[in-house]
Amino acid sequence: MTMDSNPKVNPAPANTNNAAVENQSQPPSDDETSATEVSKQGTVESSMLVEFDGDGDMLNAHNWPAKKKLYTFVFVSLATMVVALTSSIFSTVIPPLMTTYGISREVGTLGVSLYVLGFATGPLIWAPFSELKGRRIPFLLSMFCFSVFSFATATSKDLQSIFICRFFAGFFGACTLTLSGAVSSDMFSPHAFTISMVGFCITVFSGPLIAPAIGGFTVMNKHLGWRWTHYFAGILGAASFISLLLFLDESYAPVILVSKARRLRHETKNWAIHAKHEELELSIQVVLRNYLAVPLKMLALDPIILCMCIFGSFVYGLLYLFLTAYPIIFQQIHGMNPGVGGLPFIAVIVGQFIAGLVMYLRQPWLRRKTIANNGQIVPEWLLLTAIPGSAAFSAGLFWLGWAGYRRDHHWIIPTLSGLFTGFGLITMFLPSIQYVVIIRKERAASAIAAHTFLRSLAGSVFPLFATYMFNSLGVEWALTLLGCVAACLVPIPVVLYVYGARIRAKSKLVL
Repeated sequence: MTMDSNPKVNPAPANTNNAAVENQSQPPSDDETSATEVSKQGTVESSMLVEFDGDGDMLNAHNWPAKKKLYTFVFVSLATMVVALTSSIFSTVIPPLMTTYGISREVGTLGVSLYVLGFATGPLIWAPFSELKGRRIPFLLSMFCFSVFSFATATSKDLQSIFICRFFAGFFGACTLTLSGAVSSDMFSPHAFTISMVGFCITVFSGPLIAPAIGGFTVMNKHLGWRWTHYFAGILGAASFISLLLFLDESYAPVILVSKARRLRHETKNWAIHAKHEELELSIQVVLRNYLAVPLKMLALDPIILCMCIFGSFVYGLLYLFLTAYPIIFQQIHGMNPGVGGLPFIAVIVGQFIAGLVMYLRQPWLRRKTIANNGQIVPEWLLLTAIPGSAAFSAGLFWLGWAGYRRDHHWIIPTLSGLFTGFGLITMFLPSIQYVVIIRKERAASAIAAHTFLRSLAGSVFPLFATYMFNSLGVEWALTLLGCVAACLVPIPVVLYVYGARIRAKSKLVL
């Protein structure tokens, strides 16, 4: 058998089912690899397992050129930002819908909550789908359908259709939140992965924060109106789909090897060549047990995964609660219009970039520690920034509440609290997602799915009670309550930093 690409092929024993086995050796020629001949019920076949051609195989995403890694990361991050932006832009649509359909603000808020609920349910499908079929197909399918449902939202004629389309736009868009980190894990070393996740988290949080200003000015424009907020989302989603279609290559190693094996079978006419991923038994029971159930199994049986997911979920829930808090403070109390009222979120974005800079400057220290540890990164090292970050986040909530509840306080004072909350958003959220990915690297997509599932539940529920909480307690006491809860989360990264390694060593979770 001649193989022009000189692949690495390992002999793999076949399942004999107690039949007689006769081994026959064949001397290899210049371009041939010996295989084990198996006699089973009179049929002779060779079984050959395809692997990468050594550590430098360019098919392996870890060996892609730096330029390819960079533009791949940029395109998946932009797709994530488009999906995240669309999640909160609906908050500016609520007042026009209240007038048009005669609904309360709480009912209108369902447009945000149902979209984020799609974030919670989507990962349970997209994560196992990606571990079966790779990253490229789910990304393309999800961005295409996201664009379709964004346009459908813009053209819907009744409230029910708007809410249904919003849910499915979130469901399909959740793929980007689930798989962007997995693509980074496929391509980058652990050190580079920690840097890439800083950019990923900034896109996740910046999108929802720039959307209120964009949506506010769009709704105020009499020539556009609220429907154009979702026309914009559909246009951006379509542009993202085209960029991914043209430039996104498969990065998941098992699926890459499946493609390689398929090519070699056609080139050599040896139909026994296969990749290990093709040996998977696919049935409804197997998929449910080994794929769909894995994220939920992680949450139920792994205390570290659960703690870090709760840690990140509270932050993510407050991100969407801000969509209620900021309009109350800056539009109702300070009298700003919907467009200008969205601009104070810029301070939160600035705080996020400060956090990103701090975490980037920490990388030389992290690299030295990793080299000294024989190239192995200790996951608990990533939790250090979460300790001051959670304290800053709590302080920012107190600041926002007590500076923003009175009109005679200048608007810049509550706005500046965003520097602390923005810093806390990234330094709390990023270590939580990095940590779960690294400790469950072999099932990175499922680990991120567990994180996305729980945080999206928080993101969908928090806006529903936000209006009642602020009306009942007042701005100052509502944010004081949330600040106290945030302060109670500070011990989580401290305890895991000290005892995390010992807890992981005792984990009995089997995936």
